[in-house]
Amino acid sequence: MFVRPATPEESLDVRRILDAAMLEPGDVEARIENGDVLVAGDRREGSADGTAGTDRILGTVVLEPLPDERGAHVASIGVRRRHRDRGLGSALIDRALERERRLTARFDDSVRLFYERLGFTIEAIDDRRHRGVAVQGDDD
Repeated sequence: MFVRPATPEESLDVRRILDAAMLEPGDVEARIENGDVLVAGDRREGSADGTAGTDRILGTVVLEPLPDERGAHVASIGVRRRHRDRGLGSALIDRALERERRLTARFDDSVRLFYERLGFTIEAIDDRRHRGVAVQGDDD
């Protein structure tokens, strides 16, 4: 498995993953250009005829810089349905947290457990929505 910044050529893959999850990521191409989109997946082996292997994009996270705070906001995260529960979403958040040192997120009750398992401190917005914050290490 790999996690790395998305390339402009991967914007369609990113959009497809987020569209399938019914998420609206905004201007994906601009976010990719700014380095605010990470992708996760696996590598397909090359063939015996010398054809190079390719990366298969299975998940993505779109980050939004926080203008008045350190860190970034998780604007969208998605993993292809058949590849969920394999650690791709966790790996994306882990890499984003490693890079940004602090993440915020807003999410529905249905994914609260995901964020709890990743160490987010969570508070309710209302009876169905939550906000969470994760901070890596003590750098204060």
